[in-house]
Amino acid sequence: MGLLEVRNLAVHFPIHGGVFRREIGVVKAVDNVSFTIEAGKTYGLVGESGSGKTTTGRGIIGLNSITSGSVIFEGQDLASKGVRKQKNIRKDIQMIFQDPYSSLNPKKRVLDIIAEPLRNFEKMSPGEEKRRVQELLLQVGLSPENILKYPHEFSGGQRQRIGIARAIALKPKLIIADEPVSALDVSVQAQVLNFMQDIQKELNLTFLFISHDLGIIRHMCDHIGIMYKGRHVEQGTAKDIFDNPRHIYTKRLIAAIPDIDPKQREKQTEFRKSVSLEYEQAHRNYFDEQGMPYPLKSISETHLVALPEKG
Repeated sequence: MGLLEVRNLAVHFPIHGGVFRREIGVVKAVDNVSFTIEAGKTYGLVGESGSGKTTTGRGIIGLNSITSGSVIFEGQDLASKGVRKQKNIRKDIQMIFQDPYSSLNPKKRVLDIIAEPLRNFEKMSPGEEKRRVQELLLQVGLSPENILKYPHEFSGGQRQRIGIARAIALKPKLIIADEPVSALDVSVQAQVLNFMQDIQKELNLTFLFISHDLGIIRHMCDHIGIMYKGRHVEQGTAKDIFDNPRHIYTKRLIAAIPDIDPKQREKQTEFRKSVSLEYEQAHRNYFDEQGMPYPLKSISETHLVALPEKG
């Protein structure tokens, strides 16, 4: 059993219309999603905007209501009534948000931002609290002298480090990182990603890493789930996904990764051509009549792909 097991998760949003705002339909933002994250590992959820990856993360942490399914964290189902309210559960799962500019309160000092979870869960004197925040700033590579500054006095990368310091303040077991570097300059992204890996090793953290960028996912993740229209189309180890992609949607995402290595450029160009041809000729082999992915089926011990029964 992994640290986190997501089983048949569904998050649906009602559609209201008419004069009386009656429910006239439902948006299946996440539909029958399952995966497991082992302790100390990083599982990547990847897909385009609207694929359901962020809604999945928000459903796990409780920011979106779960329609059906189970979220098993250390043997406890977070979808069960009252479980999320348990103090240890709320301490052990934290989140790093996408935008370091909007996720930090501009009216609060760094001291108050990082100390907020400590004040909610720990009983500390003002002196102990200050020392703990200074320790966290050092841990994320910032000077303790920054403790009385405000968010606008920092760069984007520094703000995200402050967000990470807030997330690790309670020594959680699982961190959900939702597009944590997408709002940062490319030159800063690698620094933050490498830093997150260092912190993971130091604290033995488990990550659910959400991104639209397969290049970043490849750099960060042990296992990967590819999402499309609220469902998984492929799951597997990083090696499964990148060395043996089977679903056309996965192949198209990989084909979109920019060429960095000149030696691989010709190979990538040929791969793109073959993916384009395959998509045009065999779309029906990957999606049903409604354009939705088929259910996942296993093609190896670690690799699952959404293919029809005959696929």
